[in-house]
Amino acid sequence: MTGNNGQVRSREEFKKAKLEAQQKTNEVKQKKADAEPAPETNKRVRIRLIPIWLRLVLLLISIFICVMAGAAVGYGVLGGGNVADVFTESTWTHIIDLVDKK
Repeated sequence: MTGNNGQVRSREEFKKAKLEAQQKTNEVKQKKADAEPAPETNKRVRIRLIPIWLRLVLLLISIFICVMAGAAVGYGVLGGGNVADVFTESTWTHIIDLVDKK
């Protein structure tokens, strides 16, 4: 193995030089870490614009709206029925009767 200036080195010398280079790198990293402030001092407090409970309520409302819109499109457009009929009780009892019929 050759060194930077073309000298032939033994394996032990090469390992020793590599170990010294790693130690210097670790020292530089340690100095940088010591210079930076501790993570606890820079702890950021997060203020939520929308509270979690309100997010859950909005999620449930949006799920309900999506289910109703899907039923209206499925019954009215794909099924060929009247879109307003999907919101009547008789339509749902008829659908449940069809599903329960064995």
